[in-house]
Amino acid sequence: MVELPEFWRTEVFHPLSVHFPIVLLLMATLFKLITLGSSKITWDHGGRVLLLLGVIGIWISIYTGNLADGIVSRQLCDPTILKDHENLAYTTAWIFTIALLFELLSRYVDLIKTKSTSIILVLLMMAGSATLAYVGHLGAELVYQQAAGVNVPSGDCAEFN
Repeated sequence: MVELPEFWRTEVFHPLSVHFPIVLLLMATLFKLITLGSSKITWDHGGRVLLLLGVIGIWISIYTGNLADGIVSRQLCDPTILKDHENLAYTTAWIFTIALLFELLSRYVDLIKTKSTSIILVLLMMAGSATLAYVGHLGAELVYQQAAGVNVPSGDCAEFN
């Protein structure tokens, strides 16, 4: 009889950890964008907190992605997509990390907080969001086209009986 593999495999930690930073970083970008048109401090503060949590989360996702890489890469038909996914994930993480550092410097080191620094921050975060969307697309391509990290059941699904 064929058995199902255990759910808590190393390669499963990446999809479990990646979705939170995606939402956090996209929402942080949205909050910062709203801040440009609003004088309410709530949007600005919320965007800062979401950005901080999202940056922490994206680096955790990169760590778990590196753990999964050694397992998943041997099973792929086209491992170049995995390499593109990984390289662009690093680029995305650095873009948002730089945005966070820029945000913290403009807030807590008494740099002049002007409309132009807010615009630069939002543009940086929008660039990060664009790369984040493409990283997600590449990740979906790995899962849905090449079954990366996915258990493919037997033809008769005997392991579910």
